[in-house]
Amino acid sequence: FYCCKKRLRYTRCKIPLPVTNEREFIDRFWTGVTDRTRVIFISHITSPTGLIFPVSKICQRAREAGIIIIIDGAHAPGQIPVNMGDINADIYTGACHKWLMAPKGSAFLYARSELQGWLEPLIVSWGYESEKPSGSLFIDYHEWQGTRELAPFLSVPAAIQFQEINNWDNIRERCHLMAIETQRRISELTGLEPISPIESFPPGKEIRNPWFLQMFSARLPSLVDVDQLKQHLHQDYRIEVPVFEWNNYKLIRVSYQGYNDQSDVEILIEALSKLIR
Repeated sequence: FYCCKKRLRYTRCKIPLPVTNEREFIDRFWTGVTDRTRVIFISHITSPTGLIFPVSKICQRAREAGIIIIIDGAHAPGQIPVNMGDINADIYTGACHKWLMAPKGSAFLYARSELQGWLEPLIVSWGYESEKPSGSLFIDYHEWQGTRELAPFLSVPAAIQFQEINNWDNIRERCHLMAIETQRRISELTGLEPISPIESFPPGKEIRNPWFLQMFSARLPSLVDVDQLKQHLHQDYRIEVPVFEWNNYKLIRVSYQGYNDQSDVEILIEALSKLIR
């Protein structure tokens, strides 16, 4: 929209699947950058694939090139560490209602101080010429917008505390291991290569996949009717999971949260083994 409005050129860099190497990913992504590039936009964790991108290193490279970088972190807070100092993005947005489990409507916008004056709110409201200025025009302009409900924002500290007192790092690790097992078993069932590698370590070491944590996507056979499969999973097995076609891939995106356990893995694999056949 903005490129059309301002007569700018939008370049979309296609990343081939599977992704296997961080260095190759960054180099491939950077092929879309030229000496005329002014802004880079990239997801921290992608919605269609669940892949975790190496945004900190891309931000570092963008900063060295003098390019503004914007990160969409919708799926990051509550699933992976989000530290603005480590990421070093110019602008970062994150949703708190997904993996942090705060109510819908809670999210945040971060902008480096030098860029805050560039950002105008979509809604001009009470923060403009504020009666009780905060000392930051950025906060005043963006925070108080008409009759928007503020309760979801006020719940975020409680959501963070809930995960801290319930040792959520251990829960994330358990979910990650279930996700790795499910990825492997779906791949065995379909005979299709995973979109990110299953890494094995020496005996005594844990199996981990650095490209996802609690959410991943797996390829489905080309003959699968994705709408029909999604409908049968929900109606016959009470499984709610996205099944869709994206960039000529047919995918199923599986997510594991604290309320899931091994029985959910078994039910999903049993359902897919019957329905895909």
